[in-house]
Amino acid sequence: MKRWNYRDCDTAAAEVIQAELKVSRLLALLLTQRNVRDPELAERFLNPKLGDLHDPYLMLGMRAAVERIRQAIAKKEGILIYGDYDVDGTSSIALMRAAIELAGGSASFHVPHRVQDGYGMRVEVVEQAARENVRLIISVDTGIRENAVVERATELGIDSIITDHHLPDEITPPALAVLNPNQPGCSYPDKNLCGVGIAFKLAHALLLELGWPQEKLTRVVVSFLKLVAIGTIADVVPLVGENRIFVKFGLEGLRNPRNLGLKALLDVAGFSSASPPSAGSIAFRVAPRINAAGRMDTAREVVELFATDDPLRASNIAAKLDRLNAERQRTEEIAIREIHERLRDIPTPPQLPVIVEVGEDWHAGVIGIVASRIAERFHRPALVLTSERGKGTATGSARSIPNFHLLEALESVADLLQRFGGHRQAAGCTLPIEHIPELRRRLNEYAHHRLQKEDFIPTLQLDVELPFSSIQEEIMIELRRLAPHGLANPSPRFSTPNLDLMATPRIFKEKHLELRLSSGAESINAVGWSMAERGRALSCHDRLDVAYSVERDTYAGGWRLVIEDFHAVELSTPSKF
Repeated sequence: MKRWNYRDCDTAAAEVIQAELKVSRLLALLLTQRNVRDPELAERFLNPKLGDLHDPYLMLGMRAAVERIRQAIAKKEGILIYGDYDVDGTSSIALMRAAIELAGGSASFHVPHRVQDGYGMRVEVVEQAARENVRLIISVDTGIRENAVVERATELGIDSIITDHHLPDEITPPALAVLNPNQPGCSYPDKNLCGVGIAFKLAHALLLELGWPQEKLTRVVVSFLKLVAIGTIADVVPLVGENRIFVKFGLEGLRNPRNLGLKALLDVAGFSSASPPSAGSIAFRVAPRINAAGRMDTAREVVELFATDDPLRASNIAAKLDRLNAERQRTEEIAIREIHERLRDIPTPPQLPVIVEVGEDWHAGVIGIVASRIAERFHRPALVLTSERGKGTATGSARSIPNFHLLEALESVADLLQRFGGHRQAAGCTLPIEHIPELRRRLNEYAHHRLQKEDFIPTLQLDVELPFSSIQEEIMIELRRLAPHGLANPSPRFSTPNLDLMATPRIFKEKHLELRLSSGAESINAVGWSMAERGRALSCHDRLDVAYSVERDTYAGGWRLVIEDFHAVELSTPSKF
């Protein structure tokens, strides 16, 4: 059972939005809970326009970057795009290569191998590029802390353009240009772009210099947004501001993509014209297939997928990504089952606030996902390590709960570690195997002094308490205007108290739950995914408080609730609708 918290809403601002925009009170309230409290901002939020994108030249370093790329193209210099192995990185490479080709040039690319190379740029790659007569390196989704690599490139006569969204050190790399809205001195209005978002701004600026008619420029820019949307969704950045525009237009383009690789990828992910992609379906069905390449093999073929003009090649690569994703799922489940078995009698959180588990030869490409699943299942920080037979070291990935800062925790045990890095909610490390018991002891001692009992209770963020009478066709369709949903703009979640369970719960596929709930004269179907165990304790005419989202019921027609949680006791005071 979770603790329910209700987002603050501004009823006075909602009334103004409702009156000026002629929308429902519910939609107006939900907008204020997403920090949209002005009619003008609400209009732009509900109706994103390409014209609302910022001028790319507002970004520090943009003019120098574009001029150097144009010079390299004119002189036919070797250009290398240096990316990352995740969705954000590979989509950035594909987009940047396409932009350079449209501008009349060509570029090679490098994608690191997750296990062999690790994250970030490497000096030996730059040295090999110099031997291949590369004179310009453009990083995408990486490089903001790679001062030594950039310095080595300069020594070898290679200019560097760094494009990255990660937080910089106090001193940025000594590159010809650094594009990062988060660097000191950059006044670019939107600080929430991911790697492919910044690559897109550079591509847009480059295309602006080609003298194309506006219609052609707009068509190409919109076509790029399909890749930008996928990378933006996968990188879980806030879907507000420019990111909202990227994803809104990108998803529209993904309804009928012309790119052969995108078409093949959507096909293996099970999309059709009758089920166009949403932000959620991209996150759960497309992004994992792209990420699987970097986790289980090499991500190079992802870039090739988006560049090929051979239908058979596109189909073969997409099928391989699908197989790799299935392999990733199997590999992941093996580790999760083993950890669950070990933790069958796990002590309570006050006794063991941090979970540290190590396995021999667990696949390094999946331990981050495994750590996320363990942290979510037990709602406490989790560090999952894999040790490679004969090496004497273990590599780990950690995920956290809201009130525990992982990077600071690892800094407290830095003397035990060979390498570590990350941020508040996700981090990684490498250490000698013999240090693991001491690491476990000291991390738990550190957490004992920083976490309270309530920190181990998962929290469910809800919007408003909603009467069943509001679950009407017109209102529910209107709420779709809030999409695309993601970080900073979550799907609306509601609660309704004191509902009557009209019939004995139905369990289907051994793990899911189906209920029929009523409130006065109104009744509605509800589904609880993976809630079978909780459902077995329910009886007909039990009274429940239910937290849920609402979706179209494709089987019975109308709408149904997707249950997030339920209990018999109201734990907090909601904002009333």
